[in-house]
Amino acid sequence: MTRKALSDEERRDWLRLARTVGVGPVTFASLIERYGTARAALAALPKLSTAAGRRRAITLPPPKQIEAELAAMQRHGAELLCSCEPRFPELLAALDPPPPILIVKGRTDLLSRPSVAMVGARNASAAGRKIARDMAGEIGQAGHVIVSGLARGIDGEAHAASLKTGTIAVLGGGIDHIYPPQHEALYHAIAAEGLVVSESPMGHRATAKDFPRRNRFISGLARGTVVVEASERSGSLITARMAGEQGREVMAVPGSPLDPRAAGTHRLLKEGAHLVTGAGDVLDVLSGLSPLRVAGGRLSDWDGAPADEPSPDQRRAVLEALAPYPMPVDEIARAAGLGLPRCVAILVELELSGEAVTHAGGLASLAIA
Repeated sequence: MTRKALSDEERRDWLRLARTVGVGPVTFASLIERYGTARAALAALPKLSTAAGRRRAITLPPPKQIEAELAAMQRHGAELLCSCEPRFPELLAALDPPPPILIVKGRTDLLSRPSVAMVGARNASAAGRKIARDMAGEIGQAGHVIVSGLARGIDGEAHAASLKTGTIAVLGGGIDHIYPPQHEALYHAIAAEGLVVSESPMGHRATAKDFPRRNRFISGLARGTVVVEASERSGSLITARMAGEQGREVMAVPGSPLDPRAAGTHRLLKEGAHLVTGAGDVLDVLSGLSPLRVAGGRLSDWDGAPADEPSPDQRRAVLEALAPYPMPVDEIARAAGLGLPRCVAILVELELSGEAVTHAGGLASLAIA
C-alpha cells in the first residue's frame, strides 16, 4: 500500500469504506490495492457484492453517518489517522493487513518512539503489580513508550508507572467509552499526558469480540510484548501469540508454579519466550533486535492473483476449508489446495457475498448468521 497524505475528502471516503459492514481488513486492503482509492472501491462495491452472490447489493454507510463520526471525534479532541498516511505508526502499517484506520487522542508523537507492550492478569497479585510498576517505570526512563490495554491489574499498573515518560492505552470500544469505569481517572490522565487509541466507532461500547482486535493493536504497536502474569486461558496469551505472528519479541516473567496466574507465562517460556525478571532483561532483548522483518506474505497483493476468475470448485474448496472460528489464511489456502493469492481473491468474494468474514491478523472464518 502506497504511503501518502490524504485530503479531507479522501479521508472521509477511507473512513466510509472502513465502516462498511461486510468489509473486513483483508477485503479493505485488497479493494485499495485493486482500485487505487477508497472512492473507486466504494463505487465498485455494490456491483462486486452482487456479482459475488449476495442477494442484495452491499449497503454503504450514508455520508451523514461519516460526517457525524468525524464531528464526534472533533468534539472529543480526537483525530483520524488512515493506514496509508505518513503519520500512521510504522509498526502498525507493517502488519498484514494493517488496520484501515486509527482514532487517536493525546500525544501522537508517542507513536514514532520505541515502544514496549506490557500485559497481564486483571486479578494480578501484589508481587505481579510491583513487578509491572518497577519494570514499566524503568523501561520508560530508558526512553521506551509503554503500550497496554487499560484493563485492571497489570495494564493499569504499567500505564500509571509510565505516565510521565510516555504511555499508550489501546481501547476495545470507542475512544469516548471508558472501560473499565474504575479507570476513569487513569483514562483522563493518559489522554492528557499520553495517548489513547482505538479503531472502533465513536460511542461504541466494547464487547467480548472487540478484545482480540484490541490485543492485536497492543502487540502491533510495539517491538516486544512483556507478559507479567497470565492464566492458561487469558487475553494476555492472545496478545503474546499475536506478537509472535507479527514477528515481534515475546517476553515473560516467571512466577510460582503454585500460582495459576503463572501457568500462562510458564507455557510461553516453554514455547521459547524470553525469560525476563526486570527492566534490564527487557532492554537487553530490545537492544539486540535487527530491523523489523514482517512475518508472512502480502495477503492483499492482487498483482499475485491469477487473472482468470476462480472456478466454482475452487470457491467450494475454500468454503469447505473455513471454520466457524478464525483461522490463518495460509492454512485455509493449504487445506483448499490453492495458492495464497487465489485463496485471498476467493475470500474477498465470499466476504462480499456474506458467506465469510476476514479478520485482522490474516485470519478468516465462516460468517455466522
